[in-house]
Amino acid sequence: MSDGLCSEFCAWLGGERRAGAKTVETYARDVRAFLVFTGEHTGEAPGLATLRGLQAADFRAFLAQAAQAGDVNATRARKLSALKTFFRFLKARHGVDGTALSLITRPRPKRPLPRALSPEDAKIVAYDIGEASDTPAIQARDTALMTLLYGAGLRISEALQLNVGDLPAADDALRVTGKGNKQRIVPLLPLVRRVIADWLKLHPNPGRGEPLFVGARGGRLNAGVVQKALRDFRRLNNLPEHATPHALRHSFATHLLAAGADLRSIQELLGHASLSTTQRYTDVETSHLMEVWRRAHPRA
Repeated sequence: MSDGLCSEFCAWLGGERRAGAKTVETYARDVRAFLVFTGEHTGEAPGLATLRGLQAADFRAFLAQAAQAGDVNATRARKLSALKTFFRFLKARHGVDGTALSLITRPRPKRPLPRALSPEDAKIVAYDIGEASDTPAIQARDTALMTLLYGAGLRISEALQLNVGDLPAADDALRVTGKGNKQRIVPLLPLVRRVIADWLKLHPNPGRGEPLFVGARGGRLNAGVVQKALRDFRRLNNLPEHATPHALRHSFATHLLAAGADLRSIQELLGHASLSTTQRYTDVETSHLMEVWRRAHPRA
């Protein structure tokens, strides 16, 4: 009976629902796996009568088994989607009620961990990016920008919206406007101040109301220009593919955490609204430590 149901489901999915061949193949595989599990789980042939009697706990058991087998959240979410489509078919063709499925929460895909650069690679990007240009002004500009991203943890959009007049006087910290128009205070290291000062000496129009970072035509520098320059630089210097402007922000946070900074302080420096966002960096540190352990421990 289960093979017949699955074949009928595939014909309905590809015909009435006009699903693509790949979707039909994937959903069919997921439904067959569910029917096999149901037979083993209930001790009964997975026919219409058995499927009518399934409860939310039965569906959760199937997803739990998938998790134990190594399925990530995204894979289990896809399987749940396949089951919901299957039970829509059962309701339309055979009157089987799948209300219990609506009680199952869709597994949320885990957000990827921030990909930080090693301290050595971050320094190469921040301090040597100027070598990518033969023009002294662009050399100074790009060095100032990358050093600011790594030294203060700014987003590229935050750095590019700065005006010359936003720079602090003396030893005052920089006031940054982030997401949601929220402002935060970020201290500037002496090195960051120095490279920005070097850039301002070559800035074509360093008036207080002018953009701090300008392009070749004098307008505000475009993020795409910065990203392309860094792509070219990383290829010439054999740096990893995730060496991007945003990776410098991740590196700022990860390296501070490794040096002993507390999460709450890092949250304020990055301008995160929620501490849970900042806590992702602890996962980066843990994964790094585990990798070191695996490489170094004789019994790993």
